[in-house]
Amino acid sequence: MPDDSGSGLSRRQVLAASGTGLLAATTAAQARAASGRLRPGPHGDGTPEQIHLTWGDDPARSVVVSWASAGQAARPRVRIGQRVIPAEERAYTDGLNGTTVWTYHARVHGLRPGATYGYAVTADNDGNSADPFSATFTSAPEGRAAFRFTSFGDLATPNTSWVLSYGQSAYAVGAVESFQPLFHLLNGGLCYAGLNPAAQPQVWRDFGNNNQASAANRPWMPVPGNHEIEFGNGPQGFASYLTRYALPHNGTPGLAGRWYSFRIGAVLFVALSADDVVYQDAGAFVAGPGPLAPAPSTGNPPIPAGTSLYVHGYSGGAQTRWLETTLATARRDASIDWIIAQMHQCACSSSLDGNGSDLGIREEWLPLFDRYEVDLVLCGHDHDYERSFPVRGFDIGAGTDAGTAAPADTRRPHPVTTVDSGVFDTSQGTVHLILGCGGTNANLDAYGLDAAGGLPRAKVFTRANRPVPAGTPGVYARPGADAVEDATWSARRDTSTGYGIAVFDVNPGTEAGGQTSITVTHYHAVGADPVNPATGQPGAPTDDYTVFETFTLIRPRSDGRRWHAKQSSAVVL
Repeated sequence: MPDDSGSGLSRRQVLAASGTGLLAATTAAQARAASGRLRPGPHGDGTPEQIHLTWGDDPARSVVVSWASAGQAARPRVRIGQRVIPAEERAYTDGLNGTTVWTYHARVHGLRPGATYGYAVTADNDGNSADPFSATFTSAPEGRAAFRFTSFGDLATPNTSWVLSYGQSAYAVGAVESFQPLFHLLNGGLCYAGLNPAAQPQVWRDFGNNNQASAANRPWMPVPGNHEIEFGNGPQGFASYLTRYALPHNGTPGLAGRWYSFRIGAVLFVALSADDVVYQDAGAFVAGPGPLAPAPSTGNPPIPAGTSLYVHGYSGGAQTRWLETTLATARRDASIDWIIAQMHQCACSSSLDGNGSDLGIREEWLPLFDRYEVDLVLCGHDHDYERSFPVRGFDIGAGTDAGTAAPADTRRPHPVTTVDSGVFDTSQGTVHLILGCGGTNANLDAYGLDAAGGLPRAKVFTRANRPVPAGTPGVYARPGADAVEDATWSARRDTSTGYGIAVFDVNPGTEAGGQTSITVTHYHAVGADPVNPATGQPGAPTDDYTVFETFTLIRPRSDGRRWHAKQSSAVVL
């Protein structure tokens, strides 16, 4: 199918009708970003910043308020009405520059479903204690209810001093606020601190302060990706991420926070750490020719050229076992209709300038998605927008080696339809969305040449691309994907810009056994690219997000349907 672009109703028109205030939110976010750092108050170093919300284990009754401060806070706490909730302290010392990061997490329980609450965050050494930070949030509804959520990944920061950061990051945060979702899904590729090794905590700080304009008002639910893997920061390099986010429990000792699930109404959301299963080696990496030398205060030795943090298999299969148990339990529950999976890396991406697809996800998790009728998979990693047809099972003999053109096993996902009707029954197949369109300066929306007949071509990692000598003494590189396939599963791709936001409106339906639906609208920011993909001319960050496409997912409600496990079968071409 040929590449697509589109336009439609301006989001400015939508905002005018709804009365929301994108520009004000965006301007505030940019003002903070322009300062480079948010300074503590004059009376101490416990002033809250980087304030953000996540759901608790029961989103209808619990939320977590999290923040950081430049120094250690004294008696950090959250006030809601007459309640005072003390915060748990988490800290770590960055393994490369030696900076100690102080974070705080107040777990708020006993909320009423679907209620709006005001809260304030402070500490005894809060420089703003006379007028502490305050905001509001709304708890999740209970039972089958309509709600809205939004999603993108690969956000970075508006501070262009950092590698991969770009001013569109501020507008992307403003866009979330303009649509007033109940919560936002952040699909990995958070701030790219690992690409700025001398300043990792500072990059995280800019990221958190930019996000606060939205994340202090509604939960932002993240997943870790390859750029959250940092040298010197924990067994898998996730210490920065895990210190900042307090996430629902997964019940796996020693691996908390890396994956989790939560339920809103009749929808189960499953957040996964795809670095555990992907073949692509894309975490922190020292290319050379010299070593990466941590600050002397850390006591850590230099990291030699050619070293990469490759954490494939780090859970020993625990995550996949947890995933199957979680999906099976959900599908046996007649009160759960939808299952939505969120991860960073992709099973279905045809971006040739980006990373493409990964066989590891196809082998480990797509059979489970088939068996338990996962409806929707949201990813980032490739900095663009792409939608698949519903897929189930896989085609054998569909891939070729990128170097030799010999047959390669890519387990190409099999589309159950190639008619782009705009309405898709996800009980028959899973739809994959690439939403790596937050705000980085490396848009990857150029898809390369299509194959004969107009089919997109996709590259696929089928084995680890570990560092190899690059031809210059002491310099290393990681090879690209080793296989290619015709992407018969690809339905729609945005070639006009790499930036956008997806908005999801859940309609639970009205009758037992009737139909439930999710309407998905993708808005894109045409002209925001650092280099316009159509003209090659420079673009500029913009707040003007317009409609690219709208489609609807449907499925029968589970309260009137006997469910049985499906098989992920091979299709012989």
